[in-house]
Amino acid sequence: MLKKRIIPCLDIKDGRTVKGINFVGIRDAGDPIELAKNYVKQGADELVFLDITATIENRSTLIDLVKRIAKEINIPFTVGGGISSVEDVSKLIEAGADKVSINSSAVKRPELITEIAEKFGSQCVVVAIDTKYEDSEWKVFVNGGRKATGLNTVEWAQQVEAERSRRNSPNLNE
Repeated sequence: MLKKRIIPCLDIKDGRTVKGINFVGIRDAGDPIELAKNYVKQGADELVFLDITATIENRSTLIDLVKRIAKEINIPFTVGGGISSVEDVSKLIEAGADKVSINSSAVKRPELITEIAEKFGSQCVVVAIDTKYEDSEWKVFVNGGRKATGLNTVEWAQQVEAERSRRNSPNLNE
């Protein structure tokens, strides 16, 4: 039987943790560094940090905040938001991230999944899928859930898996 794991996700906007429902009604939820430290104390197995406006603001993830959080925690740390290149991933890994999560950039350029895996290993890349039920089917959204893509969620997940399988050759890091 698989072990249950607790993986809190900090949605970050303007350097603060925020909460909302279905990407709307966003409100301040506190200091991300203090929340990250509290999650570690409470026994979280991993932490996810998503800079939810980086893509729509056409900017990189808040690297300084990633560095500050990474210094305070000792659990695996996944970072997402505004990642569109292998260079972006390099900066985040150097700042203390263990993995990255991509969504909008994976939809825009699926080969980025393979590029990240080839450089850092397949364990380093997570493909997130924002999805909403519309017109009797689940559809993929990008830009923090704000923009419909027209992609069917299941078909997109299958395409992501095919990309993962393509990159899943032995010894990618050698």
